[in-house]
Amino acid sequence: MFFSSRLPLSTVIELCRVLRHYLGAGLSLHDVFRQQAARGDASVRPTAARIAAEMEQGGGLEDAMKRQGDVFPPLMTAMATVGEQTGMLPEVFTELEKYYTRQQQLRRRFIALTAWPAIQFIGAVFVLAGLIFIFGLIPQETGQFALHFDPLGLGISGTEGALLFLGSVFGFLLFMWIGYLVLTRLLRGQAFVDGFLLRTPIVGKCLRALALGRFCLALRLTLETGMPIARALRLSFDAADNAAFTAQLDKATSSVKRGDDLTVALATTGLFPEDFQHILAVGEESGRLTDVLRQQADHYHEEAGRRMTALTVALTVLVWLMVAGFIIAAVFRIFLAYIDLINQVG
Repeated sequence: MFFSSRLPLSTVIELCRVLRHYLGAGLSLHDVFRQQAARGDASVRPTAARIAAEMEQGGGLEDAMKRQGDVFPPLMTAMATVGEQTGMLPEVFTELEKYYTRQQQLRRRFIALTAWPAIQFIGAVFVLAGLIFIFGLIPQETGQFALHFDPLGLGISGTEGALLFLGSVFGFLLFMWIGYLVLTRLLRGQAFVDGFLLRTPIVGKCLRALALGRFCLALRLTLETGMPIARALRLSFDAADNAAFTAQLDKATSSVKRGDDLTVALATTGLFPEDFQHILAVGEESGRLTDVLRQQADHYHEEAGRRMTALTVALTVLVWLMVAGFIIAAVFRIFLAYIDLINQVG
């Protein structure tokens, strides 16, 4: 499927905030969802109405949320279930609100940092198309002399050449995007794509830091609620939001079920850095695992910010190198065309 019915992240944050506030004030779950069905965000009203109706008939929050399909993130559904069973729903939704707020901040920062290189790339494409159009206006023959003028070396010029260039560039980008969607959604190749990206020099470090930050935060939340380690791992791997991590989930859970420590289980996946494994082992031995996970989540979120900045710089440099390459090629070809014209005159 190309489209998902999952609630937008901003709506999830607002829903967690509302649930945290009203449940902490003493309202029942049924009252909160009934209120959201009437006055909540437009995207959440139908879902809230269905949940309120089920709870009015005696159903629990766990079954009601699971029947909504993929409307809610898996971590939210699982944590809400644990919160309902332990009587800690206000505390759970407080932590979920913090978790999703941080994810939103990271997403917005990534968009803000990558927007400028994208704008530069689009601008460069139109500048080159303009050069192709302008060069097409220069006469190729002047009297008895022929001017072989193709500064960009693409063999195209004029209006048709500019349109062909624009169509080729944006057509290629569209083809790559459709190919990505087909590979990841229809052919179930998301794990292969994410694994490949994790191995790339600059992009891989950024994606790994993002995934590790989400994983640590989710694992801390689940362990603090007393959830069994195998289930906590499953939810945390899903929360990493990287198919390469999800593909290694069975290795980790199988290791835990055999009685291995958490550090050993994560090492079997080959996805976690050695320094992370060492720090985690110290946390397990000292009984401060959740504190260590909190610190590591903060560390990797900061690391992700630095990596995103490095990625932005790399993309900007790449765009300018591309433009500079075309300009240098154009200068040399103009010079060669000028020499050729002099030779014809001579």
